[in-house]
Amino acid sequence: MNPIYKIGHRGAKGHLTENTLESIQVALEMGVDGIEIDVHICASGELVVFHDFTLDRATDGTGEITKKTYEQLKSLTLKGNYKIPLLTEVLDLIEGKCSINIELKGMHTAKPTCAIISHYIDKGWDYNSILVSSFQENELLEVKKINVNILIAVLSKASMGEAIEWGKILNATAIHPSLGIITKQGIIDAHNQGFNVNAWTINEPEDIKRMISLGVDGIISDYPDRLISIVDESVEE
Repeated sequence: MNPIYKIGHRGAKGHLTENTLESIQVALEMGVDGIEIDVHICASGELVVFHDFTLDRATDGTGEITKKTYEQLKSLTLKGNYKIPLLTEVLDLIEGKCSINIELKGMHTAKPTCAIISHYIDKGWDYNSILVSSFQENELLEVKKINVNILIAVLSKASMGEAIEWGKILNATAIHPSLGIITKQGIIDAHNQGFNVNAWTINEPEDIKRMISLGVDGIISDYPDRLISIVDESVEE
């Protein structure tokens, strides 16, 4: 069995406020292979690490994140008294420690994300340590138009077959199916087409064990410590 790639979802979301530098640091200390985060472009042009399209659930602010400047976003507080980080701050934090999966959430995120990736490649990062994923096929297509060397993954919660077809069109490296659509045959089909399969969001021990038995390549979890423990146990058996 190939090693399972262990990925912290929005850092260590199950332990600390998602998509914060502090949550990412916790995941790093747990020993993840990779970190998955989300990005939006804000009104002043910076790429910020945040999941929702609106601020209401996770912060003391309100409204659409893309309509706020970075100065306005800096004044907000996330639950737990944390701040919204920039993508560059996250990359600086994890540099040399693990890989990163950048999910493009909003529109027009491909171009600035590619620019930042190019900067970090120039600093010595390897393309294999960066993966760009999205539900938005147009954004992924734009990534490949800008820089064919950037690795991409197709997110799906509809069907593995659909993700595979989009993966072929977009020249993707991986597909990222949600827990509810994953089947053994789907994994076989993806592997036959040359795609890695990284499953999300896998939190319960029985689901983690099932994903391992089905042969996924990577698992994205809110609880990296739990994931690492179960994966390590499966290797020892």
